[in-house]
Amino acid sequence: VQLQASGGGLVQAGGSLRLSCAASGSIFSGMALAWYRQPPGKQRELVARIPSGGSAIYSDSVKGRFTISRDNAKNTVYLQMINLKPEDTAVYYCKATYFKTYWGQGTLVTVSS
Repeated sequence: VQLQASGGGLVQAGGSLRLSCAASGSIFSGMALAWYRQPPGKQRELVARIPSGGSAIYSDSVKGRFTISRDNAKNTVYLQMINLKPEDTAVYYCKATYFKTYWGQGTLVTVSS
């Protein structure tokens, strides 16, 4: 399984971005999917995750502003981000799990104040 993340960029505070992560392979619908982020100089942290069936969960810092969703027909997981803040600046990574764990390459989100 290979994951390809995209959609990062530079945005002003209060703006929006949508990240996408496209996966290869035929097991996507059975995979648990997640977005993580790693701010400069800090550890990687969970942002949101969505199981193969069931509800998504979010970190407290993004709850109400970020939405994770999946399109199994397109083998893609999304992260819609609104009302972005400078503290959301980070490299964002997608992760997929199905017995094994797979990581995308990361996409940089920079939020200017």
